[in-house]
Amino acid sequence: MKIIHIFLFLFYLLSYTSHAVSTNDFCVADFTFPKTPSGYPCKSETNVTANDFASSSLVAANTKNIFNSGLTTAFVKDLPGLNGLDISALRIDFDINGTVPMHIHPDASELIIVAQGEIKAGFITPTKVYEKYLKVGDVFVFPTGLFHYQVNIGPTKAIVYAVFGSSNPSIQLLFGLLFKNNLPTPIIQKTTLLDASQIMKLKAQLGGSG
Repeated sequence: MKIIHIFLFLFYLLSYTSHAVSTNDFCVADFTFPKTPSGYPCKSETNVTANDFASSSLVAANTKNIFNSGLTTAFVKDLPGLNGLDISALRIDFDINGTVPMHIHPDASELIIVAQGEIKAGFITPTKVYEKYLKVGDVFVFPTGLFHYQVNIGPTKAIVYAVFGSSNPSIQLLFGLLFKNNLPTPIIQKTTLLDASQIMKLKAQLGGSG
């Protein structure tokens, strides 16, 4: 395909998506086309059904891992009717002592609601920690792009629901950036002051190398 044809095709997808979102009530994702910076192109309304706006994906998650927690999502991939709406949700299940490790969402704010149990939730800035004890019915918000965490501090399992300001929020886990790739252990040791043996132990647990 010639470059001009590729350019015209991409321009069509971008203009079609943005036009549909601004002039229609909804733009259900059409996954037969690639995603664009403004979302997925819209499915033809004749092919849209109520199923595009419903999901049963927020079920109990598998918590059998080193963090004793798990999550299920209602992002655009699970719920195509979210396309272009800048909102999504997930469910987090905590076993006793379960945690959601330190992470960021570079492109979305997050609001959590405690549905069961007791947790501590917080986020950090270069100068301060903002942490709160939360019980059933409590709400807490994490600003966009700040490292944050959640810890089950109660005697029972906990359940938290989260809502995001994006239909497909990205996530960067601090432990993944450090220990799940091939970043050399000496570099991690020098830049974090962690002990080399502990770094190697975490790499072995998380599938990293180097």
